Amino acid sequence: MRRVQAAVLFAAAAAAVAALRQPPLLVAAAAAAATNCTTRCGDISFEYPFGVEPGFYHPGFNLTCSSNDTRLFMGDGTVQVLDISIPNSTVRVNATAMAFDPADDVQRGVINATTTWRAAAAADDDGGPFVVSRRNTIALMGCNARVDLRGGDPRHSDNLVSSCTAVCPPVGGDGHTIAIIGAWNGKCSGVGCCQANIMLGYPSYTIQIKQLQEKNLHSFDFQYIAYITDETLDFTEEIAGRIATPAALPATLDFLIRSNSSCSTPPANSTAGAECRSEHSFCEDYNGGGNALLGYSCVCSEGYRGNPYVAGGCHYIDECHSPGYCYGDCKNTKGGYLCQCPLGLTCNASIPNGCKDIDECMHPESYSCYGQCVNTFGSFQCHCHSGTEGDPTIRGGCIKIKHSVSGLTIGLGVSGGISILIMALSAPFIVRKTKLHKVKRMKEIFFKQNHGLLLQQLMSQNANIGERMILTLRELEKAMDNFDKTREVGGGGHGIVYKGILDLHVVAIKKSRIVVQREIDDFINEVAILSQVNHRNVVKLLGCCLETEVPLLVYEFISNGSLDDHLHVDGPISLSWVDRIRIALEVSRALVYLHSAATTPIFHRDIKASNVLLDDNLTAKISDFGASRYIPIDQTGVTTVVQGTIGYLDPMYYYTGRLTDKSDVFSFGVLLIELLTRKKPIYRTDSGDSLVPHFAFLLEEGKLVEIIDPQVKEEENGEVEEVATLAAMCTKLNGQDRPTMREVEIRLENLRAKTKLAPYNIEPSRYEVSRVAGHCISARGDIEEVIISRQYSMEDEMLSLERYPR
Repeated sequence: MRRVQAAVLFAAAAAAVAALRQPPLLVAAAAAAATNCTTRCGDISFEYPFGVEPGFYHPGFNLTCSSNDTRLFMGDGTVQVLDISIPNSTVRVNATAMAFDPADDVQRGVINATTTWRAAAAADDDGGPFVVSRRNTIALMGCNARVDLRGGDPRHSDNLVSSCTAVCPPVGGDGHTIAIIGAWNGKCSGVGCCQANIMLGYPSYTIQIKQLQEKNLHSFDFQYIAYITDETLDFTEEIAGRIATPAALPATLDFLIRSNSSCSTPPANSTAGAECRSEHSFCEDYNGGGNALLGYSCVCSEGYRGNPYVAGGCHYIDECHSPGYCYGDCKNTKGGYLCQCPLGLTCNASIPNGCKDIDECMHPESYSCYGQCVNTFGSFQCHCHSGTEGDPTIRGGCIKIKHSVSGLTIGLGVSGGISILIMALSAPFIVRKTKLHKVKRMKEIFFKQNHGLLLQQLMSQNANIGERMILTLRELEKAMDNFDKTREVGGGGHGIVYKGILDLHVVAIKKSRIVVQREIDDFINEVAILSQVNHRNVVKLLGCCLETEVPLLVYEFISNGSLDDHLHVDGPISLSWVDRIRIALEVSRALVYLHSAATTPIFHRDIKASNVLLDDNLTAKISDFGASRYIPIDQTGVTTVVQGTIGYLDPMYYYTGRLTDKSDVFSFGVLLIELLTRKKPIYRTDSGDSLVPHFAFLLEEGKLVEIIDPQVKEEENGEVEEVATLAAMCTKLNGQDRPTMREVEIRLENLRAKTKLAPYNIEPSRYEVSRVAGHCISARGDIEEVIISRQYSMEDEMLSLERYPR
């Protein structure tokens, strides 16, 4: 027999149910008005019809306060109350999840489970005073299944109220790797998690879980979790961000007074509205969105607010003395108020700044101004024009004043001419000073905009950052002969690279063409990381200039391009097998340093061939730290926005956003495969598989020779099998099955130590490095141009074209 774990969201409150079957307590409302009854538990306040002590609540509305007075529960203490709103007739409770386990099904992989859910204090289909609010949704956590919510009145209790389907489509090459739970903009995305609105409120429902039997979908032994929860719940924060699904989530219940009579029925023949005890209140029929009458709720009349369930509970609202009602001239009226803009203003006085000034000067006839009109806020000023006098409020009231030219007028004219002459003579000096001040001001603005103050603070707090890290624009202009065209060594879509001399050292200086705030933020991240990293296999950042619109970066001069340029050349001969093993070992050493030897662990996030630079001795140096992240020492990972390069990106990181050191291990494993095969990660087979799954398949089938680079076959002495096995371990789908970078380094160290290969030296004419225009290493071995690391994401700093989308 199938075992269905159905954790009912709200347990039945026996005490409340028993009270529902007794005659109404006529003294309850009067008792609730007494001053000695409990009206607060923890942070939650409540009033009649709710209560804790017997005789102080309406039947079915009894509450239980925990022994330490910090938590409030419904009825006998089974369901926790989070909030009570009498004006809205709602109770917010902590709703327990319903779990269905497919492992208990007799026929494996097929599930059609059913359970019954009842609202709080509901012992039968009447449901007591509580029904599910239409502010809720039905949600399902699981893979390839549908949840149906059925309910209705006693005659139609099996109507479909709501339904949704959660699928987990295959994403791996083997067809058995599935997508994980996902949420988008706070709502379930339908992948591993779905939700649907509950449009009809009932006291009880039947919940069915049905597993899909589509041809291309697989069965998995995952537990299915169903929730009835508030529609405002942010699933991104509450569900997708957690490792384990929560045991309970908030849900909203409507409360009502049970009655078979409508509020529109004459009082002599109806019991509806009997509990609406306040003078200024009325009853309102409740049907939960359907056609069947379930009862009624009490509401304060317009212009009143408070508790309609107790005598005198609805209080008159003095809108004119309450904030948020009127922002102009307010006058109270019976059951309401009158709000209008003050004299001289017009528009809407019910909203902040809703009253706008009337420009009386635009309507001189209406406001009787026939002279010079000056509009002011809420009023205006009216004067006769200059040279006239009289009454400007009547037509023709201003008459011209007769006067003669005086000595004062002549003196003013002469002094004005002298002033103009002085200003004309001093104008060039003023313009020059203004330009210099403007340039200085712009440098200060750019310095702050580019987070210069933050970098200064990092320099003062960390002795590892050199004092010369922040350079002035004047220093770099001198180093590059004021950005002379002859100093350009190349450029791409993202900027221009100059070769300069700074402090008697040859450096590479990048001037970007792009201004993107995110890249400026990545730039600060890269400077903060590279300034504290000191390793022979990590590119050295020498300094930066923050006084331009886009920051300038100064790097050590790397003259020999990237691993991608040397590996993927035209022709059959590339890097020797010995060099490939050594480069892989040097990259692993750098990653071990970043993961464990650095002051704070650093995860690179973008290890690939184009981010491994080579110097004249083909020594590897890791670049592109724009996507890297610090990881606190007491943590093994961090959840972040996915960044990286397709083909090298860890699938688990891609789907979960969880960045760990094993993410770099996966990228390194792809790099090992690339060194073995000389094929790029976006390589596709005839069957549609990418490089990594195709490599793993051939290794498992013992057909590795079909994909190994022919040059490697000729030069290796039995090491390929061990390197291939290590690459396969690094690219396992589950990150926990991958080795650490330290273990990878040890394997490569041992492999290199026991290798008995004779030195294999490639003559300069053996191969050419194909580079982009203006940047190549010729077959004669002379270096014509350089390649350096990028400014904000080091990938763009490389002068080669961007090979892979990020």
